[in-house]
Amino acid sequence: MPTSLLVVHVHVRVLPEHVDAFLQATLANARESVKEPGIARFDVCQDTEDPTRFVLVEAYRTADAPAAHKETAHYLTWRDTVASMMAEPRAARRYANRFPDDAGW
Repeated sequence: MPTSLLVVHVHVRVLPEHVDAFLQATLANARESVKEPGIARFDVCQDTEDPTRFVLVEAYRTADAPAAHKETAHYLTWRDTVASMMAEPRAARRYANRFPDDAGW
């Protein structure tokens, strides 16, 4: 199968008293992240039934792009800002894009 975009789902559960601050910090990170050449998409999703749960959907153009993202100032600021807001450690799963084809991103 040909190489495809790497899609990462990051699952986050935030302490209830930090939901608004987490969302603001995460939106700031996402706005900068989509400017990176290695990122095709960076979505921030909040659970409709449990607002303390979020999923970040990150689509990377290359296998090296996630590591490059983790070296950016905006990611490092986000990571340090939200660390104490987490109810549990965040968890990530990696997926290969299958549809739409990579040109659709």
